[in-house]
Amino acid sequence: MMEAMLILWGGLTLVLVVLLIYRGTLTMHEDDQLFLDSAEAHMQKEQQDIMNRMDRLTPWVRILGTCSVVLIVLIGGIFFYTNLTR
Repeated sequence: MMEAMLILWGGLTLVLVVLLIYRGTLTMHEDDQLFLDSAEAHMQKEQQDIMNRMDRLTPWVRILGTCSVVLIVLIGGIFFYTNLTR
């Protein structure tokens, strides 16, 4: 059972790391402040698209991060409990 939990934790953490890398690449293209005239209005749409992707990605990063932490704490607790009761 412990091996299955470790494999599950590894999978969750791998997906979390991939999402964090993807979020990092998105934020590299994000600008804090834009000074646009009418000729550069397409840049505003690009920035809005990046913000929309970030807004969709953030809940998944939080959920996977929380699940990863809870699972590793649970695995550690089970490991210490089984070793203390032997």
